[in-house]
Amino acid sequence: MAILSHKTSCSFALGPQAGRSQFVCEDIDRRAVVCGGGAAAFSALLAGLLGSSKSVKAEGIAGSVPELDRVSVRVVTDSYQFAVAPSRKADSVDIQHFGWGIGTHPPGKTLVSEFGLAVHVESQRGGETRHILVDFGFTPEALNNNIELLGIDPTLLDALVLSHGHYDHFGGLVGFLQRNKGKLRPQLPFYVGGEDCFCAREWTAPPVRGDFGVLDRKALEEAQLAVTYAEKSALVGDHGFTTGQIGQKSFEKLLSPSAMKIGLERGLGCNPERLTEAERTQATIPDQFRHELATAFNVKGRGLVVLTSCSHRGVVNAIQQAQAASGINKIHAVIGGFHLAPYQQEYLRQTITALKEINPDYIIPLHCSGEPFYELAKAEMPRKLLRAYTGTRFVFVS
Repeated sequence: MAILSHKTSCSFALGPQAGRSQFVCEDIDRRAVVCGGGAAAFSALLAGLLGSSKSVKAEGIAGSVPELDRVSVRVVTDSYQFAVAPSRKADSVDIQHFGWGIGTHPPGKTLVSEFGLAVHVESQRGGETRHILVDFGFTPEALNNNIELLGIDPTLLDALVLSHGHYDHFGGLVGFLQRNKGKLRPQLPFYVGGEDCFCAREWTAPPVRGDFGVLDRKALEEAQLAVTYAEKSALVGDHGFTTGQIGQKSFEKLLSPSAMKIGLERGLGCNPERLTEAERTQATIPDQFRHELATAFNVKGRGLVVLTSCSHRGVVNAIQQAQAASGINKIHAVIGGFHLAPYQQEYLRQTITALKEINPDYIIPLHCSGEPFYELAKAEMPRKLLRAYTGTRFVFVS
């Protein structure tokens, strides 16, 4: 076997004979690699050849998305907790609230809520079980505390997904990686929607302007994660899928509360060569969230469970992107931040009208959705709307 240089990347691609794959290596400066097999297995193979973590392109969806028997969505971190909310069942969905942190710990340690979002998904298909962590909240103190109390085992994780490059979604990541150094699976896939996810950011909207952080790609390398670019829809952990970058086709308007700094500084930031020609010539530009991802799961006989995360590019657009990526129109549940807090009531009503047309079985607003939207949705769609808190677990079954 030829010895590969540090600038060489490899991928599986279709060979000249139909149905056969071949291992292809090329200079990494040309483009990121494309893998045609399982992302985790390919990333491990690549790391073995190159000797360190390297970025890869995600495995695209070939054929239909997997049908799952069971999908459990646990809200690891969100804005607040209501400790005495009773668990219940809403038709086919089990809603399990956490309560107090006194089951295995004495009083003094319970769940921590903050303005940020982290979600854990456990999925089952036959005898297979997969675990995925989507987003990482604002602080490692909250994330690590809650993961311990909720009984989530980081050693079982099959993939990590970062929906977009805002600090309230990645702030807890580095501390989580440090806490679990040597425990995570080698070359654990870490999905992002594009290079602009790594740009340093300034918060430019009210109430306070200032530095909004930068994703520490050095920490990702030290943790031996396989940074996996998913600009297009891609499988995640063999069970779920990302939408890929979310187009703007609906009425929804993008607000830009942050600005991206273009370039690298001491190894942190975004590589201008991987951005568009218009972006790479600027020092700072308004954030367009082109890299934003939603993550979805197909529950057999029920439809899609779509995790929108933050919906900067629109919750309706995110749902439609999941539908287009999977070829499945039925939405069983949409859960996540809908980013509706900054908008006026008329815009909220437009969103509710669009959601009624999509007709999901359940709507579960989190994080940045805002109380005005919740109150309107409760009046308009009371049977569809479900309430969640930090620690709440939703179990969707076929």
